[in-house]
Amino acid sequence: MNKTEWQEVINHLEGMLGTLKFGSITLVVQDGKIVQIEKNEKVRLQPNKER
Repeated sequence: MNKTEWQEVINHLEGMLGTLKFGSITLVVQDGKIVQIEKNEKVRLQPNKER
């Protein structure tokens, strides 16, 4: 990956990390290159008696 491609990946990761409270970010790699970034976000609800 060249410097511009790395900067694009970093920009996407920073944006995702800035909005993620609970969850994960996965990088998908093919032929040694990052081809996809996935964000899984978890929403935790309070127990019924506290909602």
